[in-house]
Amino acid sequence: MDSLITAAARALASGDPLGALKRVALRDDAPALALRGIAMAQLGDLARAKALLKSAARAFGPKEAMARARCVVAEAEIALVSRDLAWPVKALDQARAVLEAHGDRVNAAHAVNLEVRRLLLIGRLDAAERILAAFDPPPLPPASKAAYELVVAGVAIRRLQTKAARRALGRAEEAAREAGIPALTAEVESASLVLKTPAARVIAQGQERLLLLEEVETVLAAGVLVVDACRNCVRRGDTQVSLASRPILFALARALGESWPGDVPRSALLYRAFRARHADESHRARLRVEIGRLRAELRGLADVTATRRGFALTPCGNHDVIVLAPPVEEQHAAVLAFLADGEAWSSSALAIALGASARTVQRALEQLSDAGKVQWFGQGRARRWMTPSVPGFPTILLLPGPLPND
Repeated sequence: MDSLITAAARALASGDPLGALKRVALRDDAPALALRGIAMAQLGDLARAKALLKSAARAFGPKEAMARARCVVAEAEIALVSRDLAWPVKALDQARAVLEAHGDRVNAAHAVNLEVRRLLLIGRLDAAERILAAFDPPPLPPASKAAYELVVAGVAIRRLQTKAARRALGRAEEAAREAGIPALTAEVESASLVLKTPAARVIAQGQERLLLLEEVETVLAAGVLVVDACRNCVRRGDTQVSLASRPILFALARALGESWPGDVPRSALLYRAFRARHADESHRARLRVEIGRLRAELRGLADVTATRRGFALTPCGNHDVIVLAPPVEEQHAAVLAFLADGEAWSSSALAIALGASARTVQRALEQLSDAGKVQWFGQGRARRWMTPSVPGFPTILLLPGPLPND
């Protein structure tokens, strides 16, 4: 390996992409192409970065399997940051296996981090936890350790384990400070804001207030009956009844929960469930059917009792009832929540993350665009959507290292 490649790799590893480009910008050999691709990724030109990494992977010879695998790992991170969720995950698995076989455990660990981050992004939390449980991380350099701890914190946050998340973020902050990479430190600080930002609203007895994530954890562990509008379920402790696929039943449960300990008039329930302003006998009959279905779903948690003017929710065991709702509720809130990360998303990637049809997501994006809440750039399949902010860039690309035969 020549001295310029070594110096460029060290510059990238320390978060200095311009210093790396000064050394390899005019070179077209495979190691230089790979380093230029990572430098362009760190500078935010993801399209150019992807093209350079593909060229580098082709340029490496058949005996340089490890170098090609590192290029694939870097491509995978660019795909993740650019929200290209259709990028072939099997290629990352194969690259990780090659890196492990050649003893490059640091970049193999980074490949695992990328896989877990993708699973967290699309909501497959159980799969992410299984991978982490089976993964024994090797001794990592500071930047890699910060990346790993961010993944651990991400899982803990989604499991509402705020103490574990805080500890992982503390370790990530310490590793980022040791690495001395400003962009990495900023990423850790941004992740830490999740614990300081309202995560939900609690609605109880006609009053509501915002809750931090730690307070949400406390509420869910308090033994009260929770009508959870964040996950569309009804829960108490470890017992949970999902109504995510039963929107009418959940609308009724939420209306009853918001009015507890009082009842809800039949007319209000008809409007919440069916948007019926002028109810006839068929609407009232349908309401009785849906109330019966809700009563059956909530058996063991609560009963739905009839009153003179409507229905009321009666929790088993004399527990209190609260409604847990997102901090902001509006049409297409789920789409806006994903776009709030500041990255540029394709409609197909949003459809994968939301578990919705591509056409449903496209209609939502068009309505949000007309309202000025999102903006797009590019044409056709290259079109990307984002909230009015600057797109992010990858901060923990670990490809810099011995690239040719080492």
